Amino acid sequence: ALDGSDGGRAAVPVAADLARRYGARIVLAHVDERIPGKGGVVPVLADEDEIQAELREQARELSEQGIETSLEILRVVLGGPAHALEELAERIEADLFVVGRRGHSPVVGLLLGSVALRLLAIAKRPVLAVPHEQQS
Repeated sequence: ALDGSDGGRAAVPVAADLARRYGARIVLAHVDERIPGKGGVVPVLADEDEIQAELREQARELSEQGIETSLEILRVVLGGPAHALEELAERIEADLFVVGRRGHSPVVGLLLGSVALRLLAIAKRPVLAVPHEQQS
């Protein structure tokens, strides 16, 4: 599960290593959250197009490394990214979520929300939360 953050990027090499070790495939998943606005629904993230372009590039690079890789973009209006990811995992019969952590404290994570924390609560499969190393 990727969101364009540094924490999400940190999860990619871990997932790639697991895929190589176990001959697994990777499904890069991203939730394009939308909110209703004048003239229709708009992305929550202003750089949504750039995030999706980066994800397509990551999928291409992983494929070139010999890892079977696909990309799923899930569009959700008004929240629920963790639930959308869990539904995708059910549909594709995923064995494991590999997600990045942004490095927030538990309190900040509760206040701002965290897809990784929510997945830990609702997922029916293991969740590997990869910490993002903070730059000093």
